[in-house]
Amino acid sequence: MSVLAITGATGFVGSAVLDESLSQGHKARALTRREQAARAGVEWISGTLEDPPALARLCDGADAVIHVAGLTNTPDPRGFETANVTGTASMIAAARAAGAARFVFVSSLSAREPKLSAYGASKARAETLVEASGLDWTIVRPPAVYGPRDTEMFDLFRSAKLGLVPLPPGGATSIIHSHDLARLLVALAARKGPQAIHEPDDGREGGWAHRELARAIGRAVGRKAVFAPHLPRTALDLAARADRMLRGDRAKLTADRVGYMAHPNWVARSDRKVPREVWQPRIDGEEGLKATAEWYRAEGWL
Repeated sequence: MSVLAITGATGFVGSAVLDESLSQGHKARALTRREQAARAGVEWISGTLEDPPALARLCDGADAVIHVAGLTNTPDPRGFETANVTGTASMIAAARAAGAARFVFVSSLSAREPKLSAYGASKARAETLVEASGLDWTIVRPPAVYGPRDTEMFDLFRSAKLGLVPLPPGGATSIIHSHDLARLLVALAARKGPQAIHEPDDGREGGWAHRELARAIGRAVGRKAVFAPHLPRTALDLAARADRMLRGDRAKLTADRVGYMAHPNWVARSDRKVPREVWQPRIDGEEGLKATAEWYRAEGWL
């Protein structure tokens, strides 16, 4: 049994990591901005990534740190630097001061192409900090993450139910279920090195062509036929402006997101695979998408 310090534990991926940590018998210390209900095996630490005393309490006595927290979308791209770069630097400092044995950092495939978006650039800079930290680190670059409680890919499920899924220009992407990703992060936290950057996925060779993924989501929501047109970059740019006008700071399709959405290749690379003896995906894409759609229905989202 280990003590795992987890950031982002109240979010989509982080909550799955917290659940997985407890199911494997670990104790968890989790950072939170808001008061949380008491939970067996969890010590909630009130604070943020901008609160060094809170981060010190989070890491004190921890065997490993799993740094999930980060900003994925914002109307002001400057926010990525504060949350993803400065926040990671603060976590590294706290982990080093506490003598944490392991540091597992959740990055993004977008870090491979930092010139495409401020988000990807911030994750790439954060990776550089982790690599230079002197800690026993591992970096994980998840592809598109889906599963129960996800609000990002949910829009694709909702669109598919209506029979229409607008797509970016032709290309392919990998996906991974949140439960599989959580198992990986906990597995990495519980072992020593080697220092590496991993790109996990659902095990589908070559990833999913965008249209294939749209049709699979259509099948998951019970639509036999889904119209999935590829939109040119110019159309995505216009859609981002429209979303900003309609939803303001709550817009999901930002200009920064368009930057990496239009890239044709977000497939996890075979030379970055996690060793089989450490982890293998258990949830097939078709199966996971169907189960996720069922969860959305049960919760009244669809």
